[in-house]
Amino acid sequence: MTPSPVPPPPVPPEPGATTGWVIAGAGWVARDHMAPALAASPTSRVVAVVDRDPAAARELAARFEGARAATDLGEAFATPGAQVAYVATPNHAHREVVAAAAAAGLAVLCEKPLAATLADAADLVAACEAAGVLAATAFDQRWHPAHRAAAELIAGGRLGTVTSVRIIYGCWLPPDWAPPGSTTGDNWRVDPARAGGGAYVDLAPHGLDLVGALLGEDVERATTHLQHRVHDYAVDDGSVLVGSTASGVLVSIANSFNTVETLPRRRLEVVGTAGQLVATDTMGQTAGGRLELLDAATGAASDVPFDGVTTPFAAQVRAVERALSGETPWPFPLARDLRLLQLLTDALPPVPTPSHSALEVSP
Repeated sequence: MTPSPVPPPPVPPEPGATTGWVIAGAGWVARDHMAPALAASPTSRVVAVVDRDPAAARELAARFEGARAATDLGEAFATPGAQVAYVATPNHAHREVVAAAAAAGLAVLCEKPLAATLADAADLVAACEAAGVLAATAFDQRWHPAHRAAAELIAGGRLGTVTSVRIIYGCWLPPDWAPPGSTTGDNWRVDPARAGGGAYVDLAPHGLDLVGALLGEDVERATTHLQHRVHDYAVDDGSVLVGSTASGVLVSIANSFNTVETLPRRRLEVVGTAGQLVATDTMGQTAGGRLELLDAATGAASDVPFDGVTTPFAAQVRAVERALSGETPWPFPLARDLRLLQLLTDALPPVPTPSHSALEVSP
């Protein structure tokens, strides 16, 4: 996809107006999770879909009345009524697509991680700041209704002094993995050039962002161990990050591409002096799951009610539209998300330097 000349920036919608979205990248997440959220929203409409594969663009665009299918970024972003670009391309293409959207005056919702490299991520953030557009990372987990309910309880002091957060987020992603509903697929998530890493890069950003969304403070120090144990590919198939916040909350985030789907693999625990929150099956793209509160005084457990119908993608769409209309400020600056990506990178173990003995060196 290549950018081309675009018209002047669009005017943000008035509160309650229908927001025009452009989907950039017609892959699995856009097709099976973001597209249904947009289709179900009374305040959203998809005006264009752009993808390098014209058939994929046409197939997804056909699900939305009047939506344009395109292979050219400039053409798609110049579609009448376009106001927000949802960027769901492989990670290495994020910078180009986001920069084109921002230059066209569109707000941006970019899938995580921001880019496959820190340099591209920094350029992406700079492009959005220079254009003065609303820009956000698509950390949908921060909007899951169970996680929002947990954040409210924590902010209200229900857990007392929070001491630790523990996250397990795993899945099964063999080398020949294909998206659900597809018999063939290009598993770019295990291509180091296009993804930038493996399970760590794909899943740990969600956990790191979620800690900040829950506690109101981010992890500031961290170290990571990577695993290459089950799948035969160049990137890691498991990781664990251990860190702490400025106030001293201990954090552990375990991620995997090597946990079979029949096993428990998604759990969040927030521990405090007055109680503990336990969320199961809330990490992911779908609605529902369970949130429990354990009372430290009695040991009794009770279910915490939350909206079990709204998906995190649907809640995220509404949050972007509220921010775009001026109804509610966007609470997560893109520069903050860039700092988290820097932290993730800095937490990686150093790459060992090969050593050679004197016997291995030719005279």
